[in-house]
Amino acid sequence: MHDEPIDPFAGDPADPSNELADLDEGETEESGDALTATEREDVLEDLADLEIYQALLTPVGVRGLVIECEDCHEPHYFDWDLLRGNLRHLLDSGRPRVHEPAYDPDPDHYVTWEYARGYADGVHDTLTESDE
Repeated sequence: MHDEPIDPFAGDPADPSNELADLDEGETEESGDALTATEREDVLEDLADLEIYQALLTPVGVRGLVIECEDCHEPHYFDWDLLRGNLRHLLDSGRPRVHEPAYDPDPDHYVTWEYARGYADGVHDTLTESDE
């Protein structure tokens, strides 16, 4: 007597689950799970930039960044900690996390990377000019 149900496809070469195993093996081989040196450097730069953007933009009410998703062509809203966690996960695993759109975010509290970069550049330029 068996405690588990017997697999009706056990030993069958036409077992439909064989295709799933092939997919898993292909994903592992193709992904490589490692970032190139250039990709790793880019992610580290993004993390450094994120710290600056958060320090400058949080006091004016910005909660995070909005990113246009290349896969679904929808805007995705990330608070600072979630975005930082996603970037660190990418560094550790070599793969981005699966993402879902935020639930009912207020778009007024999020800016794009480009806006944040421009804001930081403007603050830097203003501080540099006032030092001269």
